[in-house]
Amino acid sequence: MRIVFKVGSNLLQTERNDIDLKFIAKLAESFKELREKGDQLLLVSSGAVLCGAKKLGYGEKPNELTLRQALAGIGQAYLMHLYDTVFSNYGLTVAQVLLTNDIFRKENEDRFANAQNTLEKLLELGVIPVVNENDTVAVSELVFGDNDFLSVYVSYMLKADLLVILSSAGGLLDEEGNLVQEVRDMEEAFRFVKGTGSKFGSGGMRSKLEATRLAVSIGIPVIITGKEDNLVEVRELKTAGTLFRPVQRRLRGRLKSIAMIEEPKGAIVIDDGAVEALRKGMSLLPAGVIRAEGSFSAGDVVSVMNSEGIVIGKGRVNFSKDEIEKVKGLKGAEVKKLLKTQKEEVIHRDHLVVFQ
Repeated sequence: MRIVFKVGSNLLQTERNDIDLKFIAKLAESFKELREKGDQLLLVSSGAVLCGAKKLGYGEKPNELTLRQALAGIGQAYLMHLYDTVFSNYGLTVAQVLLTNDIFRKENEDRFANAQNTLEKLLELGVIPVVNENDTVAVSELVFGDNDFLSVYVSYMLKADLLVILSSAGGLLDEEGNLVQEVRDMEEAFRFVKGTGSKFGSGGMRSKLEATRLAVSIGIPVIITGKEDNLVEVRELKTAGTLFRPVQRRLRGRLKSIAMIEEPKGAIVIDDGAVEALRKGMSLLPAGVIRAEGSFSAGDVVSVMNSEGIVIGKGRVNFSKDEIEKVKGLKGAEVKKLLKTQKEEVIHRDHLVVFQ
């Protein structure tokens, strides 16, 4: 079994703001037991900025981007030293792998393949790759997320059987603060989102849910749980946290490419009726379009968003942004007449991925 574990910055420190060596040791002990069961393991770990701040005496994450990048450069060495020292004590070898998100773009398929081959070789050698975004040169994690999406992309790249996201929340909580044990409807899960990021992290539960929705849409089960959970039993999908089961349908390779590595050139905002239609497997028609954003041409991939700005899917459009603006709200016959085309779908269902 191939499992990707994701650790956020907040889990690497104690309540007294010290590095949580006890947790890192528990992680190593769990990895050793999982390895003995024949599993292959990858660790996507945040914490470079946190470790750099510890080194220089910063009490919280600074706002200045350049300073955060500098702290990441200092802290990445310290972070890997911690993992190397503790994991070596359990007979485990780790390797540092720093990635930038551009390798997951379709035009960089050669770089994607190189990274994939390197990670596969490390796993073949029995090594545990410790993956992080290269924060000294990239800004996407430092600004938008906390490696939640990177863990999904790594899971996709390595065809992982399970993604385990470790969170200080311990799982998804409902309105009354009770743990939600299992989720099959992602839209229902988003109703419970409240918090934002932690002191050094920048993700929060919304980021984790958005990443989880992408993972389950491509067939990867996800567990969001806390560091007190039994990290060996997760391989059996047993957890004290929340289990998110993947969708039953399998995406074809072409649709996985749209979902994972084709960068959207813009976005289409649709109404609630269109959202429901897409979830039932129908194509996106102009009648359900509220507006188009960005600059894109026919054949480009775009994000599909609901009226609240939440991305619910991605697809390849039949019309340009300007054409969609002309026909939004219209019916099929009107679209064909106005654009002098035989097509009426903004995005045909065969070229559409809906994130469940």
